[in-house]
Amino acid sequence: MMWRTDSRFVTREDGFTLIELLVVIVIIGILAAISVGFASGARERAGDATARANIRTAVPAIEAYRADAGTYAGMTLAGLQSSYSPGVQGIAVVSGSAATYCVSAGAGSSTWYRAGPDAQITKTACA
Repeated sequence: MMWRTDSRFVTREDGFTLIELLVVIVIIGILAAISVGFASGARERAGDATARANIRTAVPAIEAYRADAGTYAGMTLAGLQSSYSPGVQGIAVVSGSAATYCVSAGAGSSTWYRAGPDAQITKTACA
């Protein structure tokens, strides 16, 4: 006896099952969570780098002020910008005396400081 296959009765299973779709959604969710974590960390590191760069950019103008005035006292951001370098931005002059100064720059929730003329840029407030 010979059987004929009738194409009208052959069924095809196209598409995905519910389990397969759920697995794909879970994987996409995990990847999205990881990428958001990396993006927020990168944003914070970029802000910190910008704040430190702003302080480093201001140092030559600060030293030029000291060379002209003989002191760091009376130094202001507006004075540095108008007389020495219009590119000095994003900093605050915290203090200035005859021999030292303190400037700060903020980045998000972090604030960076430099107590000059010989200190490093740190997150520790100037003394």
